[in-house]
Amino acid sequence: MKEAVSIGMIGDYDPERPAHQAVIAALGHAADHLSIKLDVCWLPTESMLKLRYQEELEQFAGLWAAPGSPYQRMDGALRGIQYAREMNRPFLGT
Repeated sequence: MKEAVSIGMIGDYDPERPAHQAVIAALGHAADHLSIKLDVCWLPTESMLKLRYQEELEQFAGLWAAPGSPYQRMDGALRGIQYAREMNRPFLGT
């Protein structure tokens, strides 16, 4: 069985945004090259404003702030980024 890796994508997914499509494709290519199973979960910025948002974020191996601002809730995006920084979680911002 392939190793499974989960990535939490902080951002507001828009299928019409080329950058969002490209990120998913790039992650898929990387997973294929590494022979791993990759699960990408989009985390809307609004969801980062919930009281227990940390519980949602801790399930991911890494977090990525999706390209294509402005976010619907910049305060939500910043909260997710702050969590990654303070909890020393792997993080990529684009």
